[in-house]
Amino acid sequence: MNTNGTVAAGTDVVGSAGMENMATERIGIRARISGMWAFVMLNMIFADILSFMSPGVLQQIMSGHADEITITPGFLLVAAMITEVPIAMVVLSLMLPQRVARWANLVAALLTIVYVIGLGSAAPHYIFIAGMEILGSILIVWSAWTWRGSEQRKPVRSLEAETLPREALA
Repeated sequence: MNTNGTVAAGTDVVGSAGMENMATERIGIRARISGMWAFVMLNMIFADILSFMSPGVLQQIMSGHADEITITPGFLLVAAMITEVPIAMVVLSLMLPQRVARWANLVAALLTIVYVIGLGSAAPHYIFIAGMEILGSILIVWSAWTWRGSEQRKPVRSLEAETLPREALA
């Protein structure tokens, strides 16, 4: 609620004991999904960073082999393409048309879950972080699945009218 007693567009007034004037901002679905992709991506990065700290891992990678994987330019290209998915989805969630963004998020999040589970490690730190990545991806799937209808945008003039006191509109 503004000092003049009006409620700004995009806010809800929370009415609880002693907090009648607290306003919370609504965050749009696009921003929520984009933020969840950033969460998933950062967890992926830190899972790898922490894995590099495990004894012997850097030596294996430098020798061109990590467990049963031979590190080749082709392997690195595939790894780059897989890890690009959450990076790209941060931006694409905000820019694609609603219907395309919805399906792109569904497919990308499901592929990310498969990737995290299928190419994971049994190390305790990885299991914990993979759980966070999967939780974030499930939230993306749920948000995209429930994202219905066309996005309605209010003209700027409407938004100004909602934030101005009634006397100023007369």
